[in-house]
Amino acid sequence: MRSGTSEELTVKYIADIYTDFEEKFGIPRQSGLVEGLTGRIVFRPEFRIPEAIRGLEGFSHLWVLFDFSQAHRDNWSPTVRPPRLGGNHRVGVFASRSPFRPNPIGLSCVKLERIERGTAEGDVLVVSGVDMLSGTPVLDIKPYLPYADCRPEARGGYAEEVFGQRCRVNVEDGALDNVPEDKREALLECLAQDPRPHYQDDEARVYGLRFAGTEVRFRADGGGITVISAEPCRDAAGNDTDGNR
Repeated sequence: MRSGTSEELTVKYIADIYTDFEEKFGIPRQSGLVEGLTGRIVFRPEFRIPEAIRGLEGFSHLWVLFDFSQAHRDNWSPTVRPPRLGGNHRVGVFASRSPFRPNPIGLSCVKLERIERGTAEGDVLVVSGVDMLSGTPVLDIKPYLPYADCRPEARGGYAEEVFGQRCRVNVEDGALDNVPEDKREALLECLAQDPRPHYQDDEARVYGLRFAGTEVRFRADGGGITVISAEPCRDAAGNDTDGNR
C-alpha cells in the first residue's frame, strides 16, 4: 500500500440475489454452466434508484461481484484443495476460485434476461446462469463487454482437464413430481455436473440437496446419478417452504 493510504476498504452491499438454492451443496461450480438457473437481483433500499441502471438493458450479460457470505473466516490459507481435483491436491488460493480467500469475494458472469420495473422492491434484475446461494449479498454489478472481456485464446490451466465433464442422470418414476415443471431441466443439468466432491464415491450413499423448495435425494454409481425423490422442504415447525424469497 502507498504511504498514507488505509489498509482496509469499506464496501456496501448494494443488493441481494435470490435463487433456487437454499444450501451450498449442488450449486454449479461456475456461472453459465447451467443456463436454466435463474435469479432475481433485488437492490437494497438505498440503491433502488432507476437512474442507477439506466442503459443496462442494452447489455446481454453482466458481471456480478458478491460476498461469499458463508465462507467468512478469521484466517486464510495460501493453498486450497479443490474438490474437483479429488480433495487431496493443493493449489495456490490465487490459482483457484475457492470461496476461502483473504477477501471472500466472488465473481460471476450471468445473462440479463429482463428488468422488472416498478415492482414493490424497485427495479429487479432477472438473470440466468447463476451459481449463487439464495440471499447472497451483491457488492457490485458491471456490464460484460464482449470486445474486452472475451478471450477465446485463454488457457484454463488444470481446470481444463477436469471441468466440463458430465454424467448421465436417471430419474425414478414420479421422483420429480414435486419439483416445479419449469425448473426440472435446470435441476437435471445441475446433477449432470455431478455435485459430489470427487473423493466421494460411495455407491450406497444417498445424497440430498435443496432446490426450488424441495429436498432432492439421489444416488451415484458407475451408471451415473439416479434421482430417488424430491419432497417439499419443511421448516422447524414442519410446515412446507417454497424455497424462494
